[in-house]
Amino acid sequence: MTDSTRRYGHQDPDPQQPFGWPAPPAQPPQAPVTTPGGATVWPGGGSGGAGDGGGYAGFAQPAPVPAPQPGGRRRGRGPIGLVAACALVAALAGGGAAALVGELTGGSDSTSRSTPVENASSKLSGVSAVAQAVSPSIVEIKATTGQGQSTGSGVIVTGDGEVVTNNHVVAGADTVQVSLSDGSTRTAKVVGTDPAKDLALIKIQGASGLKAAKFGDSSKLRVGDQVVAIGSPEGLTGTVTSGIVSALNRDVTVAKEQGGQDQGQDQGRGRNGRGLPQWPFEFGGNQYNGDTGSSKTTYKAIQTDASLNPGNSGGALINMSGEIIGINSAMYAPASGSASGDSAGSVGLGFAIPVNTVKADLAKLRAGGTNS
Repeated sequence: MTDSTRRYGHQDPDPQQPFGWPAPPAQPPQAPVTTPGGATVWPGGGSGGAGDGGGYAGFAQPAPVPAPQPGGRRRGRGPIGLVAACALVAALAGGGAAALVGELTGGSDSTSRSTPVENASSKLSGVSAVAQAVSPSIVEIKATTGQGQSTGSGVIVTGDGEVVTNNHVVAGADTVQVSLSDGSTRTAKVVGTDPAKDLALIKIQGASGLKAAKFGDSSKLRVGDQVVAIGSPEGLTGTVTSGIVSALNRDVTVAKEQGGQDQGQDQGRGRNGRGLPQWPFEFGGNQYNGDTGSSKTTYKAIQTDASLNPGNSGGALINMSGEIIGINSAMYAPASGSASGDSAGSVGLGFAIPVNTVKADLAKLRAGGTNS
């Protein structure tokens, strides 16, 4: 057995071998990289450090850590990742809640728009809105006849001063005075009358730029619809009352002309010498407010419980869209039976000529109407 001459452990290179250490790299070694967390990473060793191999990675050096990519995110791991994920969800939820609150309070700059909400205290609605819109189109009428003065109301239908009213307000008038909503008074003349429908058309002299009322469609009315009445009861210009449509197509009979027994035709109480209630008419086979006389006419009327009083004749019955749907023409005010002759107020039994009847009759009235 021969002894081996092979040595154990570290051996130096045999100078007689045809190979040696690798040649140095052609490029200089890469500089160290500092991570966002503040740690210094030596990609390929460096001067003065352990394992320095002149630019070569040493065995004891840590593996290079890749630099963070722009816009990229590192996935959290373990409890720290879970906490980070929860924090992210909370932030998103908080941001969504803040955005929602911003939208509701108007503080968001988002381009989306929510439904506008109007301040009810600064906007009119209901009866007040109708009254404000239509009142400028309602006038007070005072017609002087040989028997006294008749007071009623009218509705402006054109900007140059055409006004629709009841025939019994202006029948037999020698002079007609009209008071506008602004308080001014103008002279008017009777253009045409239709006693069979208790309608008349007058024209305010020298008028222009007046606010004309808008006509609605009385065929669309239903029992229970809310309505507004505007007129000049007892000379109280621009009085507004409201109620509902109580019934439709009521047969109402009124006098064709002024001068019948006990009919003041909208005159003030007592001016006819009897102190009787005004607006004589027949309804349901009974006579109210006096005798209608022998010359009378019957028409289909809208019944309403809106408060109507002497002076409302010829005024407007209006729907909640601000459209004229009737011309007020008759109301029942029962006498109290007292010696003074005073009468009770409205008991919710009033009638109006449907506006569709008015619209169908306008051309005839403009042409002078009829005396029969």
